[in-house]
Amino acid sequence: MTANTTRHSGAAKSRIAAAGAIAVAGTLLLAGCGDQTKDDSGKDSGKKTGGGSSASAPLAGKLPKEIRDKGVVKVGSDIAYPPVEFKDKSGKTVGLDLDLATALGKQLGVEFQFENGTFDTLLTGLRSKRYDLAMSAMTDTADRQNGVDAETGKKVGEGVDFVDYFTAGVSIYTPKGKTQSIKTWDDLCGKKVVLQRGTVSDDLAKSQAKKCPAGKKLAIESYDNDQQAQTRLRAGGGDAGSSDFPVAAYAVKTSGGGKDFELVGEQVEAAPYGIAFAKSNTQLRDAVKAALDAIIENGEYDKIIAKWGVDAGKVTAAKVNGGK
Repeated sequence: MTANTTRHSGAAKSRIAAAGAIAVAGTLLLAGCGDQTKDDSGKDSGKKTGGGSSASAPLAGKLPKEIRDKGVVKVGSDIAYPPVEFKDKSGKTVGLDLDLATALGKQLGVEFQFENGTFDTLLTGLRSKRYDLAMSAMTDTADRQNGVDAETGKKVGEGVDFVDYFTAGVSIYTPKGKTQSIKTWDDLCGKKVVLQRGTVSDDLAKSQAKKCPAGKKLAIESYDNDQQAQTRLRAGGGDAGSSDFPVAAYAVKTSGGGKDFELVGEQVEAAPYGIAFAKSNTQLRDAVKAALDAIIENGEYDKIIAKWGVDAGKVTAAKVNGGK
């Protein structure tokens, strides 16, 4: 599946970004719903991935000593965003981010332990040191780097640093066969859109709502995760939904066996996904950047990207704070 990329002028950027045609493989596992935080045994608070002896890991020495000694990197993630991170039918946490974290862990000699949380609380958890990093299809933006609220333009925190690892985009989708001629964000005026709060879709909808003419209000319903928004749209509770293009395309392909939704219009807001770090945690940031460059160089990164069918979103080198 392919789509063009279009810049949406004047809109704030958040979780998502668009970067050309991204094909979603037909072999992907069906998404599992829920907001679980236990692993398959039901005993753990998160999903561990990667790791191995630090003695056999080429980049272990780059990690902060306390993380190297623990052997674990705590990762904040909204594990309800297929195909990036989600639970499959058996309840196992899977996805693009999980596979990349496994590969990074092998380079660094640690396990990446994913802990589930709602997306709009991940950066707060990072600042409070609940997580060592956040990896959750999060768009690297200048606002996030600087701790600025995208909607108000006001300073709300010290900001975070990002290591960019992928690019993606924002799409609109509707119930299948009920597009109501929706193709652009302007076409949503007078309609209701359902989406996940704290995302770029949320930012774009709020920006668009200010532009809609009198008598054609854009109604916005936001939810803790994207799957809840999809459920609402399936039930007839909205005219359209919006999310990252890979996520929207995955939902279109898998929901109801491909009979529930359809993509409309073009992607907007090109920008990178980034792994987020506290500003004070530069050593961990640089260690993860080095590990990402290593798996790009050795070909493991390309294999993971190809597995999930998102080749057009891959990067050729890790970059710190590349978002605008």
